[in-house]
Order: sequence, then structure tokens, then C-alpha cells
Amino acid sequence: MNPVRLALVRVLVVLTLLAGTWYVGWRWLFSVNWSSWWIALPLVLAETYALVDAFLFGTTMWRARRRPQPDPAPDEATVDVFITTYNEPVEMVVATARAAQRIRHPHTTWILDDGARPEMREAAARLGVGYVTRSEDWADRPRHAKAGNLNNALFETEGEFLLILDADQVPEPEILDRTLGYFADPEIALVQTPQWFSNVTESDPLGSQAPLFYGPIQQGKDGWNAAFFCGSNAVLRREALMQLGVVGYVREVREAVEDALDAAGRIVRRARRDATAHGPAVVAALDAVAAAVTTARRRARAGEELGSVTYDFRRAVDAASRALVDADVAQIRADLEELERMSEGGPVEVDEELGLPVVDDQSLERLAARDWSPLGALQSVDQLVRAVDVDRGDEAQPVMPLATISVTEDMATAMRLHSLGWRSVYHHETLAKGLAPEDLRTMLQQRLRWAQGTMQVFLRENPLVQRGLSLGQRLMYFATMWSYLSGFAAVVFIAAPVIYLCFGVLPVNAYGMEFLQRFVPYVVLNQLLFMVVGYGVKTWRGHQYSLALFPLWIRACWTAAANVVGGRPLGFVVTPKTRQARTGFPWRLVLPQAVAVVVLVLACVVGVVRLWTGTAGSAIGTGVNVVWVVYDLVVISVIFEAARFRAPDNHEEVAVHGDHGQAGG
Repeated sequence: MNPVRLALVRVLVVLTLLAGTWYVGWRWLFSVNWSSWWIALPLVLAETYALVDAFLFGTTMWRARRRPQPDPAPDEATVDVFITTYNEPVEMVVATARAAQRIRHPHTTWILDDGARPEMREAAARLGVGYVTRSEDWADRPRHAKAGNLNNALFETEGEFLLILDADQVPEPEILDRTLGYFADPEIALVQTPQWFSNVTESDPLGSQAPLFYGPIQQGKDGWNAAFFCGSNAVLRREALMQLGVVGYVREVREAVEDALDAAGRIVRRARRDATAHGPAVVAALDAVAAAVTTARRRARAGEELGSVTYDFRRAVDAASRALVDADVAQIRADLEELERMSEGGPVEVDEELGLPVVDDQSLERLAARDWSPLGALQSVDQLVRAVDVDRGDEAQPVMPLATISVTEDMATAMRLHSLGWRSVYHHETLAKGLAPEDLRTMLQQRLRWAQGTMQVFLRENPLVQRGLSLGQRLMYFATMWSYLSGFAAVVFIAAPVIYLCFGVLPVNAYGMEFLQRFVPYVVLNQLLFMVVGYGVKTWRGHQYSLALFPLWIRACWTAAANVVGGRPLGFVVTPKTRQARTGFPWRLVLPQAVAVVVLVLACVVGVVRLWTGTAGSAIGTGVNVVWVVYDLVVISVIFEAARFRAPDNHEEVAVHGDHGQAGG
């Protein structure tokens, strides 16, 4: 972004946020209709959400940068080109592999076949490219979808850099020449390039190109050193990924040790409550173990070597256990001496074969009722620490460089790299061409997976509290996650005008000039900001889908929360790369939007009739809400256009794109 345009963007950011704060502040302080709080409160919350969204967008664009071309790629740089595949057509993967072979910079091409298909192995052999699939170590263990596929391949290859391509992304021959030069900076871990699709028509009814994201937004994040990995068309430094894997392994083992010590502390505290009945020796032993737990936890959290921490702790537990054993042995001897007095006052019967005293049932009951020392508690404590699985036997491999905490591995991996101090680059040049979804169902599957993965990361590793991230990086990651909450705000923005037009319920205490003089400047400045940021870029489709897909965004948030909190599985659906069969109009896919449209149209009719008959409370209020309804209808209409869309027949030929590099594989 040139300096003049950037300066204009910054002016508009400031003006938009000032106008928005003035409007939303007035809404909270003076215009909420608390008598109808059930709609007034959700509406002002939705408006506050939109203001926060505007703040995050403005912050993103504050440092938007377009990088100059880097230095030439170093000849000595070794590169592995990874083509990930699961069930895509073999012809598609072969076409991508052939294009990868034509990349000019020296490299090794690998097909990472997570489907372990014999025909794919044979095709790779015919092409002369590497072929990697999972080993037996992955059997009956978590596979972690694409992240697991890549993690497995990392330990089968050795290139200094990795170019990662989805099965449909055909690279240009110069892709490495145009990106490797950035890695002359030893702190660069990632270079991401745009994803561009060759089978998308000019109208782009499915909103696949995402020119606002693969452009101004990624350039804005790049200005804050927060451009993130998008899963394909990216070059990564192996050293950074391996460091990430080792750090993650150490962190997870450390967390396991800390959890075991926390559990040990709880066990000792419970045993200590009843320890006085066993004498001072038992109390002293338990106190010693409690002190050892506290010391071990402090040392572990201070980052000391875990082997030394656990070794010293176990020695303390062993010493306490020996003291308790000595006390128990002494007690047992005393009990044996009492056996004669426990047999109804008479002589003790002796088993001639075993040479042991025979104790009657009454004697056994008296023995069982005795309080024994809490040696079992200390044995449990020792076993807890010994049971920490440093080899991670529950996983196929102990070190997992790419993040496995969500169904999409890319954002979480980038965020972890940034938290370790690595830097990233967004290179704004189309260097690979792929295939976008060609029907609504496929598009919805893809967007749902993206949203679910993003919200999983948000719930598991909230960027606002992650160590190592700068404030700008925290906000950039949070901005992407925050955007998926828009579904809840969209429901309110659809419901509010309906309720007013049909029932005259005012969520706002002022719909006259007092309202317009605050609302209009905010909306106009906000739209001007988007126009300047997206100058020359078609952003309308993205804006439409942010509202029109409100049921999908809500479902993504709900299912991600159920997965993280309740353990409910999400599954992983690979986006189909070929056109899906279609029979008629897919009403099931757009039912929520269809209901919304019907309700909005009826509300508009009712509102006009009420104004005509004089039962409406305000002409300005009715006019504002009718305009609001019309805007909602225009925005939501994109989903019906997408449902009707059928890609031109010639795109079926593009799906396998041969040797021409015209589409992605």
C-alpha cells in the first residue's frame, strides 16, 4: 500500500472509530429501551460487537504493507515439495506433481498419500517422485488429519525448506525463486502466498477468491508480523517446525508432570487429614512428601530439567515410604503378639500344615477395623509420577511439529511459531492456482471446517493470553477468531427490524434525527474505509457471506465448543475437488436463510401497511427499518444465487488440468 493511500486509510480508521464510539456510547447511555430489554439489549450488544470488529479491522489495516521482491533464492537451499492428498482423483494429484517437477529451483517432490492407495503409489513411481504414507506406528492411534500427514512426512524427509501444496494447487515454475529469498533473514519461518482459483467465474457466486483476505487483510497482518499459514501455497523453514515440535513435546511432558504433582498433592492432603490417628511418624512422613510436592512443582514451573525434578521427588517419596513401612512392621509385630488374646480368651489354635495361628471371624473383624498407616497413598503418589508417559505412547510419534489441536492445523502452527519469536511473510503474488468448490454443499463443508478449526484454536489457545506474542499479534489472531462470532450478531440484526415493523417494539428510544445524526456518519465512514482499503478489489461477495452464512457460523461455534469442552468429535471432511451430483434446488442447505427472507419480506409488508393505516409509531422509524430489511435481503440473496450456481461444463476439464498448469490439483 503506497504511503498516500495508507495515510488516507489511517485517517478513515480514526474517524470511523471516533464516530462508532460516539454512536455506541450514546446507545448504551441514552437510547436503550430497557422496557423491551429482551430485544434492546441484544441489539446494543450486536452493535458493540460490530464496533469491536471495526476496531480490529482498522488495527489490521494500520500497518498494511506490500513487500518488495526479495533477494534471489540461494542456490544451496534444499527444498522438499509436499503434495498432500487423501482421496482426491489420482489424475489430479499427478498433474500437480508434474507441475511441481517443473519448479525451477532444485528440490525433491513428495506425494503425501494419507489414503495409502496402491494406484497412487504406482503413479508416484512412474513419475519418479517420492511417495510417503503412514507407518504402522499410526495404527489405532490418533491420525490428526492433514497435520498428522505432514508431521509423519517431516520425519521421512530432510530438506531445509518445505513447500506445502494441497492436491489441487498447481505451482508456477518460479514459486521458489520468488519466495526463498525471504529466508535470508534467519528469523523468517514462513512465507505465505495467495490461494487463487482458476475455476471461479467472474461473478464468483460462492465467494471463493477471498480477495480481501488474500490481499489487504493478510498485508495488514504482515505489518504486525502476524501473517499466518493458510494450509497451502506456503514455504516453511524445517528448523522452525522442528523447534516448535520439540518445544511442544517438552511443554506437554511438563504439563503432564505438573498435573501428576497436583494430583499427588491432593492425595497427600487427604491422607494428612487422618494422619494423627497413626502417630507422629506418619504425620512427619506425609509432611515431608507434601513439602516435596511443593518443591517439585516450583522447580518444574521454573523450567528446571524434568528428569532431575522427578528423580528428587521420587527419592523423597521413597524415604517417606520406608519410614511408614518401618512403622507398619512394628505395628504388625505388636498385632501378632496380640493374636493369643484375640481368640476368646483361650489358647490360639495353630494350623499344623502351615504352622500359622488360626484366627476366628470375630478376630478378623477386629483386625480389619484397625486404622493402618497411609502407605497406599504414598504408593499412589509415586505411581502417578512414574506413569508420566515421556515417550507419548498414545501418539504415533512423540514430536508433533504442526499443531494437532484443531481440524485445521495452519493457524495454530503459525501462532505457535510467532510465540517462539519466529517471523512470517505474506508475499502478494499468485504463484499457484487451485480448484475452488463448484457447488454450495462443498463450499459449506469447507467453510464449516475452517470456522470450526479457528474456534477450536480460540478455545484451546486464546491468543490474547498466549506468552511470547506481541500485542499486535494477539489482536491479529483474535480478529480472525472474532469474525466467526458474527452469526450471533446477524440473528439480532435480522430480528430487530422484524420486531419493530410487525409489533412496533422499539429497541432504540430515538428513531428521529437524534438517531440519524449519530448513526449515519458512523455507517458512511465505515463504508468509505472499506472502499479505500479494497480499492480495485471486489470485496462485496465477502461482505455478503459474512452475514448470509450466519447459520453456519453459529453451528461452527457451537460444535467447536462442544468438542473442546465436552469432547464431542467433529470429524474431518476433506473438501471434494470434483463437482458433486445435484438433484434440484438444495432447499435443505438454505432453509434458515429462506425462512429469514420470508419473515423479512412479510415484516416489510406489515410495516408499510401499519404506516399507511396510521398505526405505526414513527415514519422515520419505519423508513429506517424498511431500508434495513432491504439491505438484509440484498445481502442474504447471495446464498440463493450460490444454490442455483452450476459451474460451466468446461471446468470439468480443468479439474484434472493435465500438464498446462491452468488449475490446481
